[in-house]
Amino acid sequence: MKKDNIIQNKSYAFAVKIIKTYQHLCTTQKEFVLSKQLLRCGTSIGANIEEAIGGQSDKDFYAKLTIAYKEARETHYWIRLMKDTNYLSQEEANYLLKDTEELLRIIGSIQKTLRNS
Repeated sequence: MKKDNIIQNKSYAFAVKIIKTYQHLCTTQKEFVLSKQLLRCGTSIGANIEEAIGGQSDKDFYAKLTIAYKEARETHYWIRLMKDTNYLSQEEANYLLKDTEELLRIIGSIQKTLRNS
């Protein structure tokens, strides 16, 4: 992995946090349904970033980036829902929400740059 690709590095690190959160939810909260949704979309962000980087065209890159953005929005939703239903503590949720919002800003900025070029 290249050191200078911020979105690639941040989305990967975020996926690791999501997997650890999923493991925590399954073992301590015995929650297996909502946490599976979080696992799916939270790890999908980085997977789609990787696909975008390997895209065959600018159009392909943009399309995968758009999917990553949508997955980040969904992740944000599940984290808020789990916080408001007490599966995640305020602290746990805020830790993840901060990262999700950062990913959304970065991806959104890349999309905007691509649209304007």
